[in-house]
Amino acid sequence: MKQSAYTAGIGLILALCTWCIPAQAGPATVLSIGDGDTLTVSDGGRKVTVRLACIDAPESAQTPFGGKARATLQALAPIGTTVTIQGSKKDRYGRTIAEIFRGSTNVNLDLVRRGDAFVYHQYLAGCDRNAYLGAEMQAEGARLGVWSVPGGVVRPWVWRRGGTARQYSVPYSSGIPTVRYRCRDIGSWAKAQDLLKQGHMYLDKDDDGEACENLR
Repeated sequence: MKQSAYTAGIGLILALCTWCIPAQAGPATVLSIGDGDTLTVSDGGRKVTVRLACIDAPESAQTPFGGKARATLQALAPIGTTVTIQGSKKDRYGRTIAEIFRGSTNVNLDLVRRGDAFVYHQYLAGCDRNAYLGAEMQAEGARLGVWSVPGGVVRPWVWRRGGTARQYSVPYSSGIPTVRYRCRDIGSWAKAQDLLKQGHMYLDKDDDGEACENLR
């Protein structure tokens, strides 16, 4: 009885874990690039849309970062080349969630390393967590791509929620403030929100569109 309950519990967890990446791999041919973290491949004669696992690239509307992420993915996995797909789980849109390799290069990880994608922290199951977090730390330290503005550009998962989150997206060519503030020194919640809109993204620690919640 205990063994059956345990087995049932494991089955439920696996069913719910849509982003877990199983240890499966297979060759495929790149057909097209959708955006910075989506591409279509031919896999055994089947046309498959792949959502790159464990990362989140800027949306196409997040200029110029979305376009740059797409261009980087095109360079890393050009149309017509053979790549290896590792993973077969599906997301709610029916896309295959996978890591993509071209030769020995982990394309997903390389996008993070180049500053063209963020680590998707809540969906890191099945990927090498330390490798991804280390690559993101290096990109941030070097101020590459999405990290070229203080605190990084608006996270794509925040952008997709819309609303006020889009109001503090910082144009690539705008003057970016270089002074870094600490919540405890700002003095008021309202001022913290103004600073967030000016580009001080690091004040929003949990990427929910609100800075310094403790000042409320």
